[in-house]
Amino acid sequence: MSGPRRRSALLARLADREAGSVRSAIVDELRTIILYGEVPPGSAIPVDAVAAAFGVSRIPVREALMTLIGEGLVDHRTNGGYRVAMMTAREFGEIYLVREALESAALRVAVAGATGEDDRLARAALRALDAAIEADDSGAAYHRESRRFHLALIVPCRMRRLLHMLESAWNMTEPLRPMSHLTAGDRELLHSDHAGMLAAFLRRDAEALAHVCARHHHRLQGFIAALPRHIGLFAEETPPRPQT
Repeated sequence: MSGPRRRSALLARLADREAGSVRSAIVDELRTIILYGEVPPGSAIPVDAVAAAFGVSRIPVREALMTLIGEGLVDHRTNGGYRVAMMTAREFGEIYLVREALESAALRVAVAGATGEDDRLARAALRALDAAIEADDSGAAYHRESRRFHLALIVPCRMRRLLHMLESAWNMTEPLRPMSHLTAGDRELLHSDHAGMLAAFLRRDAEALAHVCARHHHRLQGFIAALPRHIGLFAEETPPRPQT
């Protein structure tokens, strides 16, 4: 006889919340849970149970899930329900190439338009990342503060549409929490680039910043390519259909 069924991480996270949430609040809550890595890719999202947790009907939950499907965070399959989106290893690598292209473009503009306040925020972000490395060996804090540091260098570009595209690409990789799957040594090696990025940013040296950023992304993509394929991190590659 099997034991009692475990409560899903998603429903546990939604427990004891105020009922009657509007659709935008449902979207924000579900997005946050997914992006924080609290619900692994591939996890089921039971519409009825989520609706009960929010104290609403199925309709606003489905509408919220459609929004998240559009953001690449949720998948829906006929007769398979809704799930936290998964990507193949190849797709995951492609998103990192997109992130590199967008970040490189943003940094060149950011260097030219950065202010003293931007410098202060970038220094503070690097200090927070330093502290995360010293205090946390699981990678969760590193993951959060690394994104904060990169954004501190990028946001001064003030290019709203580019920043939105970069945020969307970054969000699609978040549920996997890739930094949490690297060794402490790998994270230290990646972090060794951050001081060089900040120094180039503060000097307003666009060429040096582009060089360090490219090296950083090359290193990062190498680590991503080496992530294990056999423990459920990635979706299975779909074999090509035979030619008729």
